[in-house]
Amino acid sequence: MQNDLGNYRKAYEKSALMEGSISENPMELFQKWFYEVEASDGVDETNAMTLSTMGLDGFPKSRVVLLKKYTHEGFIFYTNYKSEKGRAIAENPNVCISFFWPNLERQVIIKGRANKIAENLSDGYFQSRPAGSQLGAIVSDQSSVIPSRDVLEEELKRLEKEFEGKEIERPEWWGGYLVAPVSMEFWQGRPNRLHDRIRFTLEGIDWKIERLAP
Repeated sequence: MQNDLGNYRKAYEKSALMEGSISENPMELFQKWFYEVEASDGVDETNAMTLSTMGLDGFPKSRVVLLKKYTHEGFIFYTNYKSEKGRAIAENPNVCISFFWPNLERQVIIKGRANKIAENLSDGYFQSRPAGSQLGAIVSDQSSVIPSRDVLEEELKRLEKEFEGKEIERPEWWGGYLVAPVSMEFWQGRPNRLHDRIRFTLEGIDWKIERLAP
């Protein structure tokens, strides 16, 4: 099988990223970009991000997860702590998350350290989820091998009956991580492949700002 994609071409001309127009804090620039992508109505899930971890098998692995909150401290997502990604983070908390917003020709690449958030915060978010999502988190022994989908469907039906009319508590093995950034790179597509790349690197409590060659 062969498919030559060498003729795929795209002109990047929608915006620019100049040092004189950005904040000294990368989280403020992230918020600005996030709002602009949301307002453009050109991405189904603006909060979809690629999370990369170093696996226990020695290979890096990337997967798309959903950002559920961001603050001045970093980026929060939720998962099964016993999943492949959870075990990888327990072994090596250094991760990379990235956002790709093609409608505005933008990427954000973030290196940081992932740590579990407080249990009460995970409890609060879990209780805000629809009952189906709560039960789905309990049903799935994430990343484990299962014989068929029927196993999941049958267990979900059983739990729906068990918890009918009852409050569903968050399982202790499910919760949130906060990725505290140490580096944030903002990429803006530009003509002739001379893209803008601005990198913020945390040095103590301050951010060092540098332009990278495309």
